[in-house]
Amino acid sequence: MRRTLSTLAAAALLVSACTDDNKVTSTESNSGSTVAGSETTDPGTTDPGTTDPGTTDATTPTGDAFEWEEFDSDGVVQTGHLEVPIDYDDPAQGTFDLYVARHLADPAKRIGSLLVNPGGPGFGGSDFAIYADQIYGQAIIQQFDIIGWDPRGTGLTTPAIDCTDDYDRFYASLDVTPDDDAERQQIADTAEEFASECATKNADILEFIGTNNSARDMDSIRAALGEETISYFGFSYGSELGATWATLFPDTVRAAVLDGAADPTAGYIESGLQQSVGFESSLATFLQQCSDDPSCEFHNDGNAEQAFDQLMTALDEQPVPSSEGRPDVNLQVAISGVFQAMYSDQLWQQLAQALKDAQGGNGAGLLQLYDDYYARNEDGTYDNSLEAFQTIFCMDTTERLTVAEEDAAVPQFQAAAPRLSPGTTGSYFCTFYPETQDPRVDITGAGAGPILVMGTTGDPSTPLDSTRRMADSLEDGRLVIVTANQHTGYGVNVCSSDIIEQYLVDPVANAPTDGAECP
Repeated sequence: MRRTLSTLAAAALLVSACTDDNKVTSTESNSGSTVAGSETTDPGTTDPGTTDPGTTDATTPTGDAFEWEEFDSDGVVQTGHLEVPIDYDDPAQGTFDLYVARHLADPAKRIGSLLVNPGGPGFGGSDFAIYADQIYGQAIIQQFDIIGWDPRGTGLTTPAIDCTDDYDRFYASLDVTPDDDAERQQIADTAEEFASECATKNADILEFIGTNNSARDMDSIRAALGEETISYFGFSYGSELGATWATLFPDTVRAAVLDGAADPTAGYIESGLQQSVGFESSLATFLQQCSDDPSCEFHNDGNAEQAFDQLMTALDEQPVPSSEGRPDVNLQVAISGVFQAMYSDQLWQQLAQALKDAQGGNGAGLLQLYDDYYARNEDGTYDNSLEAFQTIFCMDTTERLTVAEEDAAVPQFQAAAPRLSPGTTGSYFCTFYPETQDPRVDITGAGAGPILVMGTTGDPSTPLDSTRRMADSLEDGRLVIVTANQHTGYGVNVCSSDIIEQYLVDPVANAPTDGAECP
């Protein structure tokens, strides 16, 4: 799954503090970074009669189409709406009302607008503008109007994808190691029911919810802002969205950053296997570090690996209680919680404690990680991000594997990720979805110029090999490799922050060399 974390807390993980001697907190690295080229070229003081090839000739914010309203008392953050067609080929079919947020640049230093997306697919992006000062460095904050929007079908954009309010029924109740045909059939029936609810409840928009149309929305936002070219910064699935936009609208691309990029050439099974290998590798690193560290809560006398395997077997055989009114923690819930913790090594201490507690019969810690994975709110409700994720993903691909075909692929997943792929049936993720009429275009980025593609060495969700394939798929993809055990690289250290910020400020002068590294 090409997903990333949707909450502001997750955004903080992307730019979090590092404790190594050669790394500093994101606040220090971003505020203290020196933007290459800024001493000789100040985009905020460019002669209005000239056009810097790396910038847009736009010196004041535009975009009255949004009917901006102040979000905060100092007027730096604004929110608005933009109507876009549900079907660009037939505008009479109605519109999406995109919820858009803008964090204004310093007028004296402003270069232009920067579209941002946090990933998914299915997560809203407005928070990444509203809370931009907690996510991005000063080089970006001061010089760009940061534009975040909730893509069609997500967040506060309407209409929004809605499939179910009962996540536990669809995600926590199933036995992923069924003992008989009846239990196997229950898994398929549940997947069919979920897909049917998604298709029925979203019939008017289902065909138009994919990445191609989100990329078209990006161009509508650009046009409404009054900018001939525009910049983009996307995380995780945001890389796929950005690359699609760059392919469809290359002449409008001023700069594009794709951080934590997926392999755009991989099919359904291949992309799943790539991600399974990535998560399994991260889990192996976590367990090894825990075995080597007596202070790790799941140390287990130096054999965390064996203890983990035994715990997962035990949870499969006999789930443990979690929280009042919530499901017991079975193997499915536990594995989902582990997936969540692999997105960043900053969650590993929490995972270690949760695993230790589960050994003692208390599953509350693993349930909390499971709830975070599925974006459960404190009041027990869920946002629609995971429903939107599955629906958008499936409407982006023509592949509809049968139950038998999915089951036949199970041994590949078990071999690639024996700890994290214990299931003995397929997930039937897209099996029962209607066929798509608008699969995602083949990504080339032809004519868009140099595009910065960043990957980390220990990324579980979009492994480095996948990110490398994104860079190779682009006409001028510039791969930057960051040494880190987390999903996405911006904010890991001074190098990863600066290389992105310098490029965004002047993509012509500061496009990185392909294969550049940030140790």
